[in-house]
Amino acid sequence: METIWIIGAGKFGMRAVTSLSRRHKNLKIVLVDQDCEKLDRARGMACLTVHSDGGAYLETHLKPGNLPDWIVPALPVHLVWEWCLRQLGPEGLTRVNISAEIDGQLPNPMHGSNGDIYVSHANFICPVNCCEPDDICTVTQQPRKQEMFKLLAKLRFKDFSSLVIQSHQLAPGVGGYGPEALFSLLKKIKGIKGPFLLSTACRCHGVITGGTHKR
Repeated sequence: METIWIIGAGKFGMRAVTSLSRRHKNLKIVLVDQDCEKLDRARGMACLTVHSDGGAYLETHLKPGNLPDWIVPALPVHLVWEWCLRQLGPEGLTRVNISAEIDGQLPNPMHGSNGDIYVSHANFICPVNCCEPDDICTVTQQPRKQEMFKLLAKLRFKDFSSLVIQSHQLAPGVGGYGPEALFSLLKKIKGIKGPFLLSTACRCHGVITGGTHKR
């Protein structure tokens, strides 16, 4: 039986539960959130609910022998960064400000209050049921631009290295990554000298966090 952890029980998390449970009957879904009221809305749905902070849940439960097949981030933080920070600690990993000079290399960049940068090939709101086709945009019907995870992997800005985790589509509008990608990323961070850009991205959208590893 395939297991999927959905981290966040807000609008996107609930949509992920509904979409995945409809598409896959033999599936174990674990829905995690620190808000009991949000979890209460999932009663009767095809999932196991867990009351916990998302980052703390991954830190505690993402261990060899207890790995899900997929992790779906569905909360307003860069979950990959938060997991890495918990693994290395604030004495080993710190956030680095990314200058707005990088904007010229990014499609439709938006800067978050915490310093993260959100990027998208779309300058419109994408349909919630987008099937992320290989060749065209479902809205414009125009050829797809370079896949975002590839664009960010090639990104060169000052002395920053670039690390990217690809978000794979599991259902229309639902993306996730395997735990092995997280452990592989952690090894790469430990081997990097200097600042780096840590991104999570699908074909069209992404989030970037600047960081540095203290050896």
